[in-house]
Amino acid sequence: MNFLQDKKIPVTILTGYLGAGKTTLLNRILTEKHSQRVAVIVNEYGEVGIDNQLVVNSDEEILEMNNGCICCTVRGDLIRILRTLVFSMEEGHVKFDRVVIETTGLADPAPVAQTFFMDDLLSEKFQVDSIVTVIDSKHITRHLDVHDEAQEQIAFADVIILNKTDLVSEDELAVLVGRITNMNPAAKRLYSKNCKINLADILGIHTFDVSRKLEIDPHFLEEHHHHHHDDKVSSIAFREERPLDMNKVDQWMSYLVQEKGEDLLRYKGILHIKGLEKRVVFQGIHMLFSGFPDREWKENESKMSELVFIGKDLNKEELERQFKNCIAN
Repeated sequence: MNFLQDKKIPVTILTGYLGAGKTTLLNRILTEKHSQRVAVIVNEYGEVGIDNQLVVNSDEEILEMNNGCICCTVRGDLIRILRTLVFSMEEGHVKFDRVVIETTGLADPAPVAQTFFMDDLLSEKFQVDSIVTVIDSKHITRHLDVHDEAQEQIAFADVIILNKTDLVSEDELAVLVGRITNMNPAAKRLYSKNCKINLADILGIHTFDVSRKLEIDPHFLEEHHHHHHDDKVSSIAFREERPLDMNKVDQWMSYLVQEKGEDLLRYKGILHIKGLEKRVVFQGIHMLFSGFPDREWKENESKMSELVFIGKDLNKEELERQFKNCIAN
């Protein structure tokens, strides 16, 4: 039986502003998918890909696009990847039941969804199931005030997951819900801690409505699309094969959180620490930071530290000097 001829493959577009918890949710999808096979496309804003390394070990098709925003410079890559998936499935090399696209936190979801309407082959083989937007309940308000992307992600969402509700008071949450409802009254709202939701509420729900999206953006189905990120927001990445000193890293992170936290929209990485057999994963948003030993380095895996900082008015030379100071003697 040729799956592609029987029905269209559902596509879930998973978006959310920086640090909202998309990767956590993606891991839940992969570990709790039961009998379904999922093809995952991960997009990074920056030259070093970290999110794909934070995804749980899986036998799924996980494809990465980096060094650009999926709605801008690498949109052609998205089309090529999807066409390759179709070809590979028709040739019997892979089989999957759905596609999940995890966009960069700076992506406008509209042109991602538009891709499936403007390309004839993709329109024939795939169907957008829903746009799911994850919200960091603690920090989203400040982003809504200054970043169009955060507003666009909420406006185009079919489902809005208000994550990290344990970090805000009931009154703060009520104010946030009121603001979100004014922006998108039609979206279903879910509330979560660590993105613990019923996956049946976001997968296979068939909530994407083109007419509704045209109400939000009358130019949704037009070929051209111009999307500009704030020039003050940039991405800086570092790679280092030499092991790092854990104490020096701790001191550096403490300094960054205290002195630069407001300007650090998102920072994350995999660390190669001297004396540790396991890699160390760290993630942060503004002043909230966490790091923990993850898993042992694989035999065929290069032990390397990879870090990405996304923020406003970042000084690359200063950050690079501080990073180099963390190299173990």
